[in-house]
Formats: sequence, structure tokens, C-alpha cells
Amino acid sequence: MNTKRYCLTCDLKDDPKLITEYKEYHAPGNAWPEITASIKDAGIVDMQIYLSGNRMFMIMECDETFDPNKKAEMDANNPKVQEWEALMWKYQQGLPWAKNGEKWIEMEKVFQLGA
Repeated sequence: MNTKRYCLTCDLKDDPKLITEYKEYHAPGNAWPEITASIKDAGIVDMQIYLSGNRMFMIMECDETFDPNKKAEMDANNPKVQEWEALMWKYQQGLPWAKNGEKWIEMEKVFQLGA
């Protein structure tokens, strides 16, 4: 299977209590099953989120069926995803250069060993 990697970044609000709560929502087995199903249904094979201070980095491995625009449309039409996203705004904030209402921003690859 061919996959494509997407790397995104987003900030958490710089509040240790909120960061701890956010991490608890994302601990193994704590993410809502409807959310993990929506991720897999969109063609995302694997997703990892890393945290450094309050900056997060998401790495997604996606199969050939994944389309970010289709995923956004699927999410917009899924009430449970919308509920999750509204909850996550309690913890997440857009980067200083993000557009209004935008959280996760795709990162630009600037180096790859061997490429």
C-alpha cells in the first residue's frame, strides 16, 4: 500500500492544567470511538501527536484514498466530530499566523536525509 505523510502543527493554550486535561483526552483508549472511526474512515492509517511545551506536531500516514478536503467535509457533516472539535477549542489555539478559526496547519518539509 502506498501512503503519504502529512505533518501538521497547532498550539495548546499555555496553561499546565489545560495541557494535562488535553493529554488525558488523548491517552490510550480515551479518544472517543466515533473520532477514531472518523479518522480511519477517511483513509488515515496512522496518526501520532507529539508535544513540545505547548506546541503540538501531528504526523499522519494516509492511504491513497485520503483527501484532506473530503475529510473536512466528512467532519463538517458528523455531529460527534463537531462536538469533539468544539471541546478541543477549550485546549487548542491557532498559531499566530493561522487564519481565523484555523487550528492545525500543514508543515513544510525543508530537509530529508538521503533525498
